[in-house]
Amino acid sequence: MAIRLMEAWALLLYFDCLMRFGNFEKLYAAVRSCPRRQSSHADLDALCRAMDLACVFYFKRVLCLQRSAATAVMFRRQGYAADLVIGVQLLPFYSHAWVECNGRVVNDRPYVRDKFQVLERC
Repeated sequence: MAIRLMEAWALLLYFDCLMRFGNFEKLYAAVRSCPRRQSSHADLDALCRAMDLACVFYFKRVLCLQRSAATAVMFRRQGYAADLVIGVQLLPFYSHAWVECNGRVVNDRPYVRDKFQVLERC
């Protein structure tokens, strides 16, 4: 658990730096370049708990895009076919990001797909 927690925290830091000093294209490319594997031995719920705990211990507020990009990369490294999903609500305007594995929302509430119109999957 400690190793997964450290990996999750490091990924949060990495994507925080990309968002602060880079741009969306670099963040998008970093998630896209992480290969999708088909088999996994890691427990999906344990990975989610590690990311949740890393967000608690992170030194500042974690944004949904940062958290979802880090979660997607961590899941892909562990063998899950994870997608970073970016959606928008039109009225009032609000954007949001979450992660899906095999069509299931894993780091947010299940109804998030009903609330937001999907703009991009990565």
